[in-house]
Formats: sequence, structure tokens, C-alpha cells
Amino acid sequence: MDFNFTEEQSMIRDSLSRLIREQYDFDTRRKVVESESGWRPEMWAQFAELGLLMAPFSEEDGGLGGGPIDAMVVMEEFGKGLVVEPYVPSVVCGGGFLKRGNDAQKEEYLSGVMSGETIFAFAYAEPRGRYNLADLETTAKKDGAGFVLNGHKAVVIGAPWATHFIVTARTSGDRRDSKGVSVFVVAKDAQGVSTRDYPTVDGRRASEVYFENVSVGAESVIGEVDNGLPLIEIVTDEAIAAICAEACGAMKVAHTMTVEYSRQRKQFGVPIGKFQVLQHRMVDMFMEHEQSISMTYMATLKIDEDEVTRKKAASAAKVRIGQAGRFVGQEAIQIHGGMGMTDELAVGHYFKRLTMIDSEFGNVDHHLKRYTALTEMDLPAAAE
Repeated sequence: MDFNFTEEQSMIRDSLSRLIREQYDFDTRRKVVESESGWRPEMWAQFAELGLLMAPFSEEDGGLGGGPIDAMVVMEEFGKGLVVEPYVPSVVCGGGFLKRGNDAQKEEYLSGVMSGETIFAFAYAEPRGRYNLADLETTAKKDGAGFVLNGHKAVVIGAPWATHFIVTARTSGDRRDSKGVSVFVVAKDAQGVSTRDYPTVDGRRASEVYFENVSVGAESVIGEVDNGLPLIEIVTDEAIAAICAEACGAMKVAHTMTVEYSRQRKQFGVPIGKFQVLQHRMVDMFMEHEQSISMTYMATLKIDEDEVTRKKAASAAKVRIGQAGRFVGQEAIQIHGGMGMTDELAVGHYFKRLTMIDSEFGNVDHHLKRYTALTEMDLPAAAE
């Protein structure tokens, strides 16, 4: 695939690559992940100063006039450094909803997101919901002009650091109906909101978030009441494209580390990289990474296409990245041997992150089913 980046996008990539190389080395990251807070607010401030938090937003909204491609550039570099700061939850997801909100919501929240002072977490997953975005037990009951929220959101990534939540809730209909879903902005310090924070296996932080009679005003609704699912789906597809780019960055580093290790590790008096069978496996890792890049580009470029095209591209990319990430991660670990899974060696951390990316916003099985269903929907139109 022939793809040329703009000068601005290349500058963002170069600046971010240098920052991560100099200030986000593996040993530093390990200390941050093991610390009480689990992240570096000062690094988040640096990202804001570099314009990374503004990059995906239009100039009309106060951003740098970028879009999904700019987010892709940022996330690929973040994947190389295993960055734990909440770029996808706050900028891609939170910002994705807000830039489609009304003028008052943009004015109140977007500048804070771009400056890094306001941090959002996307509270959409539920314990029994699997990957169905409409499967919601969290409810928002009408109460005068506003609503009262009750429910439990699971594994809300970045919630320990958030100031606000984007919350999906059912305002009408049955549990799995596509209609009757609405989207709300809820302050983390609102009365009735409680969290249980914990670290995840890949070094990030998440929370179980509970809403108990949380009152919100009508102005907190993003989009249409009862018709929020299409909005949730497009933002989720943007997030899928972003984490696919992150996976591409992580795969590149895992492959590079494996090749370098194979040149240093000796067996029978020669580097193991001389063994043809391992050479073939490392070539296969390289090919999986290259295919993943192409699929990520396709998903990113089709974000603004019609609904079916966008969804198919996102699901196809998520399937390819899930399969490739598992293959690259497992091969990297096996070639490194038992030491590959030790906490002191970086390659194991890349394996963990690639494994978790597969489960975010739907795993391989979920997106295979989604892609098949969308293809079947498309068949009559194609026949005509």
C-alpha cells in the first residue's frame, strides 16, 4: 500500500519517537507501572505541550486540524514505548464523543481534553455484556428534566486518573435492544459515583465503576436520547483503528528485539539466528507485522465512509491484528525461551499488551461474526 504522511504528521512522529526513546525507556516504564499512581501526569502534560492531545481535532474545535490518521501516527509510537497514559480513553473516545456533541458540550469540555487538564474514561463494558454495545443493564431513568443513573461498568481503562466518564446507559427498551441507548457525560466526583481501582495485566490501570442514583441534567446527554448506539459504534470503530496502530508499534519492537536476541544467543557455538527454522519464523513475524500495518491503514482511511464499509474495515483490521499480535507475541516469547516471560525482560511486556489488545472492543471471534453479518447485509446490494 502506497501511503504518504504529511509533513506535520512526520514531525509529530519524529518528535514523539525521540521523546519516548529519551524519557520512556523500559526501566523507567517499569518503575512508573509499579508506582502507586501508575502513570506520570508530567508526561501527560508533555504530550499536551507537543500538541498530541490536539492533533486529532479540527481547527474549528480548537485542534490542529487532524483526524484519525494523526491519532494512528501517535498510537503507533505509543505502542513502541508501551505508553500507559490514557490517550485512547480520553482523546480518542472522550474526544470522539465530545466533538460530535453540541456547542455547549464542546465549549465546556474539549479545551480541557486538549490541554490535558480534563481526562475522560469510556465506561461502556458491563460484566454480562460481552462485546455487545447495546447489551446494557445500566439504566438512566427520566427524572424531571434530567436523568438518574444506576448500574455497574466493568474494566473502565484509565478510570483511576479520570475526571469525567462517558457512560452508556439504557433509557428505554429491553436489555439488548439497539434502540433505547443513550450516552452521558458524568463527573467522577458526582454524588453516587464510586470506583474500585486495580492494575491490569499489561501495566495499565482500570476501575469497576458503580452508579447509585446519580443525578445528571439534560445537558449531559451527548447526541439523541434513545438513539445513541450509532454514535457509540463510530467512536468505538475509531478506537479500534487507534489500538490497531498501537499493536503495530508493539509488534515492530517485539520482532526487532527477537531478531537482535537471536544474533546474541548462542547454541552449539553459533548464534541461534543462524538456524534456518528460526529465520523462517522471524520472517513470518515480519510478514504478520506488515500485513497488520496495511489493515490498520485501511481501517483508518475508511472511518469516514458509509456505516457498513466503516464497520467491515474496522472488524477486518481487528481480526488481523488479533491474530497477528498473538502470533508475533508467542513467537517472540518462544524464541527468547523461558526468560521471555520474566518481568525483567521487555519482550514479555509487549506480549502481554498485544494479548490484551485482542480483547479490547471485541476479540477475534466477535469481529469475525460481525464481519460475516455485515457481508451478508451487503450481498443483496452487490447482486443488484
